[in-house]
Amino acid sequence: MLAHKAYKYRIYPNPKQQQLIHQMFGCCRFVFNHFLVKWNETYTATGKGLSYNTCATQLPALKQQFEWLKSVDSIALQSAVRNVADSFERFFKKQNQAPRFKSRKHPVQSYTTKYTNDNIAIDGNRIKVPKLGWLRFANSRACEGRILSATLRRNAAGKYFVSILCEVEMKPLPQTDKEIGIDLGLKEFAVCSDGFRVANPKVFRKYEQKLAFWQRRMARRNKGGSNWQKAKQKVAQIHEKIVNGRHDFLHQLTTKLIRENQTISIENLRVANMLKNHRLAKSIADAS
Repeated sequence: MLAHKAYKYRIYPNPKQQQLIHQMFGCCRFVFNHFLVKWNETYTATGKGLSYNTCATQLPALKQQFEWLKSVDSIALQSAVRNVADSFERFFKKQNQAPRFKSRKHPVQSYTTKYTNDNIAIDGNRIKVPKLGWLRFANSRACEGRILSATLRRNAAGKYFVSILCEVEMKPLPQTDKEIGIDLGLKEFAVCSDGFRVANPKVFRKYEQKLAFWQRRMARRNKGGSNWQKAKQKVAQIHEKIVNGRHDFLHQLTTKLIRENQTISIENLRVANMLKNHRLAKSIADAS
């Protein structure tokens, strides 16, 4: 069975490559916002949106108008147009809210380029990306299957990552006769019907005091100054540790449950409503 699988790696671009990556972020953001305006205007006037093909045919004229768009990856700009169309398609299906404009001040920036003519390749601890050439990356695991696309991302802590989407042959897990029910909680993260109990890792509580310390420092400093930027970077790094700890815990637990059980029953919780309880909101959010 063919399926899509993503492999995420951390990359280490040099200063020139970082500048090119930031330029790609800006160009893709500009194209996204430009066609979002066009889409909103058309929808307001006619009650119907645009299609991807309609927007894509206007992209060459946009490049003629703004010469600096020609210096970046053209496939990434097409992907930005595709993102606008996909966002509205999900919005009309009531799967998400209406798309919003992208901001250069947002701490997380990304763009996607597609594989064509071997423009994305991996050789040892180097990866080739269009317009950037070869970058050094942490090859933590083998990338298998046919490469489809690559998404470059800069997180709030200032680190750069690439996600390689591949088409791989997936083998189904062996059938089992075991069924399990799971009750989620706060004192214990999960209590299973077979007696298996999972302790709550409380990742946020481990970093709470350290996070509060740097948030107070950031609040005292002049916004936009160099010391404020350093404190902001430290806060982002602490949040990154919290996120990584939660993801590691959840991935290991869900993988174990899926491999050992054929049927998993879980209670239906409205977490958004539960978070309105201000006495338990922090603990509920920390429990993911």
